[in-house]
Amino acid sequence: MQAGVRRGRPGHDLDSVLRGSVKVFNERGYDGTSMEDLSRELGITKSAIYHHVTGKEELLRLATDRALDGLFALLDDVAGLDVPAITRLEELARRSVLLLVAELPFVTLLLRVRGNTKTERQALVRRRSFDAAVADLVTQARNQGDLRPDVDPALVVRLLYGMINSVSEWYRPRAVGRPAELADIVVTVAFGGLRLKP
Repeated sequence: MQAGVRRGRPGHDLDSVLRGSVKVFNERGYDGTSMEDLSRELGITKSAIYHHVTGKEELLRLATDRALDGLFALLDDVAGLDVPAITRLEELARRSVLLLVAELPFVTLLLRVRGNTKTERQALVRRRSFDAAVADLVTQARNQGDLRPDVDPALVVRLLYGMINSVSEWYRPRAVGRPAELADIVVTVAFGGLRLKP
């Protein structure tokens, strides 16, 4: 057993192991992190980590799934709103900012995935599926006459989520206003240029 590492240390359930691992992945990069690094940073033995997961890649899968499951849950939520597509799209963007802020380490890790492992490739497939669903919503809003007809829906999604996802690079909870205010600003900036004026 390593010096300073206590087997069965209280407070290390799967969620705390996952959160701690995601922090290390974001700091060192997934490829640059070993199970030994995780053990050292978490202050528990490797066998304590293996008690919860089969290895590093399962931690990555759990982390990226957490972010992606949140995004798809937002899609389901806004799909149930009885409002025009443009309103659902704006609400999706607003809620996406709030999700990013609430799950910042997990979303940050998802955004750094490059497809080097099977888990990363699966995450990228799910991200593309999410983007396609949002593009469908953009198309609906355009067809209903609420969005500019001269902008490609797939491009709108890339630009919109490029702006939303950039928040992960600079957002710090104490340095920026409330998350709801940030979400409103993103929606105002994005849709001020996309909406057709009544």
